[in-house]
Amino acid sequence: MSETGTGTGAEALPQAETLPPTEALPQTGALPPSEARAHAEPAPPLLPAPGQPPGSGPGGRGTTATGPAPDPADGGEAPGLGAFLARAAAATAVLTVLGAALGLVRDQAIARYFGASDASDAFLIAWTVPEMAATLLIEDGMALLLVPAFSLALTRRAAGREPGQPDTGSAGGTGEPGDGKAGSAEGPGPDPVRELVAVTLPRLCLLLTSGAALLMAGAPWVVGVLAPGLADPGLAVDCTRLTAVTVLTFGITGYFSAALRAHRSFLPPAGVYVAYNVGIIGMTLALHSVWGVRAAAAGVAVGSLLMIVTQLPTFLRLLPLARPRLRRPVRRGPRAARTAPLLGMTVLAPIVVFVVSRQSQVLVERFLASTLPAGAISHLNYAQKVAQMPMVLSLMICTVTFPVVARAMADGQREKARRRVERDLALAGMVVLLGTAVVLGYAPQIIDVLFQRGAFDAADTEATAQVMRVYAAGLLGHCLVGALSRPFFSSTRPTWFPAFAMGTGLLVTMGAGYALTYRFGVDGIATANALGISTTALLLLMGLGTRVVPIRARAVAVSLGRLAGAALVAGAAGWAAAPVLPDPVLSLAAGCLLVPAVFFMTGLALRSPEVVSLLALIRRRFTDGR
Repeated sequence: MSETGTGTGAEALPQAETLPPTEALPQTGALPPSEARAHAEPAPPLLPAPGQPPGSGPGGRGTTATGPAPDPADGGEAPGLGAFLARAAAATAVLTVLGAALGLVRDQAIARYFGASDASDAFLIAWTVPEMAATLLIEDGMALLLVPAFSLALTRRAAGREPGQPDTGSAGGTGEPGDGKAGSAEGPGPDPVRELVAVTLPRLCLLLTSGAALLMAGAPWVVGVLAPGLADPGLAVDCTRLTAVTVLTFGITGYFSAALRAHRSFLPPAGVYVAYNVGIIGMTLALHSVWGVRAAAAGVAVGSLLMIVTQLPTFLRLLPLARPRLRRPVRRGPRAARTAPLLGMTVLAPIVVFVVSRQSQVLVERFLASTLPAGAISHLNYAQKVAQMPMVLSLMICTVTFPVVARAMADGQREKARRRVERDLALAGMVVLLGTAVVLGYAPQIIDVLFQRGAFDAADTEATAQVMRVYAAGLLGHCLVGALSRPFFSSTRPTWFPAFAMGTGLLVTMGAGYALTYRFGVDGIATANALGISTTALLLLMGLGTRVVPIRARAVAVSLGRLAGAALVAGAAGWAAAPVLPDPVLSLAAGCLLVPAVFFMTGLALRSPEVVSLLALIRRRFTDGR
């Protein structure tokens, strides 16, 4: 599924699917809200909420996959929304897998030319800057701040549009919602989305430009803080200055991504890492013999510019350059008036502290690893990048549904938000735990196939595979932190609880890291990471239901516990079977069949609702053709 500009992409669905009736406020002359809700029939969920028996609908109402779904007035989803989210998630997953595959090619190129050496360690120290910037400005921080703000602005725009005028809150083609061309400059009222962009984007660019310049000037100090144990920091300083431009480019990329996702345009944001890795790979292959590892750092800068180019055409198309017609200057009620405070310091501060604390897990790891023999940082990096691929894929579900949760919170539909969050946790948990089982069983084969060539030898493979298995213990925690933090920041009220939970987990990581690194080396660092992130995930799970969205934490924990049991059994089966085939490619191929089979069989035996419902859905697809 690709975006072609002809209305065939995931974000260019027909209006009936792109803008379900219950997702926007009613227009003048349309059915009253109560009557419109009475005529709407939401699509059934893919899986039941955690803890419910197979075939039951959300909220324990006993609906089946083909029976009546909850009434939208009670928080059910609108017709067509489930199909749209499924298509968007599938398209996003495809581009994410492609970006991850190119990321592996990028890592393979760096491993081939520089191995696990002082040069690769210097590059990875410099890569701390774009990693931190990506988390703060693309993946978490900017999205957590701006998706709710744009969602609220779109709700205000829908409330103030002319009678019979299409809503502009979702992506679409000509004359469809979200094309930014439906209105004209005749309306006297200001467009909330246009106001939001005009106020925030110039200031953001100025702030990020200043930050990038300061980072370039202070690169020696930054390297000294991040890795005081480096024997020759000069190469790391040069690489850091080259990667410092990502502070600006990633910020613009993240802004575009948040705006497009709020408009339910998911393909361009999902494609940014494809462009990013193409830039790094191209520069590394072309200039490694001339610039050494500095070529990879220059590739980071080039790739970050390509990320902006990837999204710019769609952003300009959706940006309301022509002011939409509003009936009259909109009377801003208490909820509408809070669009500006959504970007104030009271909301920005807890998000920044949360994201920085989360990314500081990597800073702690590299600080501790800099005291170990050369190559330790590289082993940690390769192991973490591969091990976290299942977590990245699982979070695609939450990435696509986050605007839905934010819109529901902006509209005051807390029950709808609860059902969506519980369903997302179940699906994301199943995906990440299946990937965890594969990593546990076949870590040496995975590293052998991906990296063992050139300067990356068998000893590097063994060390990296061992670290990757330890990292796997924390994959569920990483997934839950990413999934649970989003609903916390969907509310218009600022909350410090995620920052508190992440800070507590960081303290656990630091304490365990200092205690274990001297004795266990890189394995101790990976263990500390798993302990810290799991602590954070547990705190967020316990706190979400009492503070923001009233999820059933006990039912979610039981459901995830059953899936974790299935993952342990499947991982053990893979670990035992992996040495049977000496060829790593054949062994890994067999494992990709064995581990999922054992995982789903064990899930059935443990009566996991998610596994039972997924298999029932697949069986219906094959037997009924639906």
